[in-house]
Amino acid sequence: MTQSVAPYEMPIIIQPQDIDLMGHVNNIVYLRWVQDVATAHWNHAATDEEKAGLLWMVTRHEIDYLRQVFAEDKLIARTWVGKAQRRRFERHTEIRREQDGKIVAKALTWWFPVDHATKKPTAVAEEVRARFTAQVD
Repeated sequence: MTQSVAPYEMPIIIQPQDIDLMGHVNNIVYLRWVQDVATAHWNHAATDEEKAGLLWMVTRHEIDYLRQVFAEDKLIARTWVGKAQRRRFERHTEIRREQDGKIVAKALTWWFPVDHATKKPTAVAEEVRARFTAQVD
């Protein structure tokens, strides 16, 4: 049996266009970061065969904005899969400010696997579920 992985982490670089008229990162940018870290996690941990055979679609996002983020902040996105079923994966994401370690946003997203060739929902092998499902403290 394949062991589960630790949460995946990725640095985030704030771009000038991420800052809105209020002088902080715009809320919609967090959604892009949630998708970027999920995609990076998949590309990091999936095999070439899995990447060629599966695509992922989102059915729901929930984001809690906890603190404002500004241009000079350094951020780390941390993501992991929680409950993973045959056709539904619950993905958690935390975005943390590196300077003080505080979580600035949390997201819960539901993804489902899609067959690359047919573009229809498909089941995922137990090995994939086990590899992406993290044990988080």
